[in-house]
Amino acid sequence: MDTIREQQRAFQHDLLTDLQDMLGSREITAILIADQYGRPALEVVDSQSRTRRVFVHLAFLWFYWGDERDERISCLRLPTAADRIEGAAREGWREGEQGELGIDLMKILDAHRS
Repeated sequence: MDTIREQQRAFQHDLLTDLQDMLGSREITAILIADQYGRPALEVVDSQSRTRRVFVHLAFLWFYWGDERDERISCLRLPTAADRIEGAAREGWREGEQGELGIDLMKILDAHRS
């Protein structure tokens, strides 16, 4: 089990490193970190010097920086993802705390069983 988790973290790290490089070339400050749970993330600074963390959701292959619908984008098209995150950072992160994206896959399975 640890090997799978390590492979997942390595994949997340690689995706975030590629995103970090793209954002850096666009003069967006992004620092690769590990959060308190060991998840890799990018701390991205917006135009008002506020920081949000960008994570990778592996089940859906998303980059996400909150729990709102417009705060996630596919990892599969990295330039498009970088465009979107750059735009959000230049515009400024939304007010309030950063929401955590929580998707209960069991609810999705239960919906299909009914």
